[in-house]
Amino acid sequence: MISYLWAQDLHGVIGKDNRIPWRLPGELQYFKETTMGHPIVMGRKTYDSLPKKPLPGRQNIILTRDQDFKAEDCLVFHSKETLLAWIENQGGEVFVIGGAEIFRLLMDEVDRLYVTKIQEAFKGDVYFPDIDWSQWKLLSSKRKRKDEKNPHDYDIQVYERNEKQRIH
Repeated sequence: MISYLWAQDLHGVIGKDNRIPWRLPGELQYFKETTMGHPIVMGRKTYDSLPKKPLPGRQNIILTRDQDFKAEDCLVFHSKETLLAWIENQGGEVFVIGGAEIFRLLMDEVDRLYVTKIQEAFKGDVYFPDIDWSQWKLLSSKRKRKDEKNPHDYDIQVYERNEKQRIH
């Protein structure tokens, strides 16, 4: 199963200058707990933005067109087709964690969405791709209020695709 996991602001911003434009320790903890022990797929720019490379406790997978790109202790794929063939043989849940280009590329393949919606607007230069929300059913939603460690209200929502058939 392919799942997306990301955080966005009120307008779909997911990044600015190859960084996350907010600080939410609670959301980072949720990310870690949800993805721990599962493979995570990302583009090269997302990989380059990670403070700790690779993320521990997870198989880190990088999808890039750069045929010469290598990353220690990571799997690197150069095409959507080879990545999907690898995922097909895994069984279990594989998380796609960004960036926008990778989300766009695999949109027709994804089965589940884990989205954190931050209840504020931020300046950004990268947006999550448009989603046809009519194809998705909300499974759960949790409101998290700002506190001394988390300066923003946010909602953690999980969706599942209504139609199990993928568009090809």
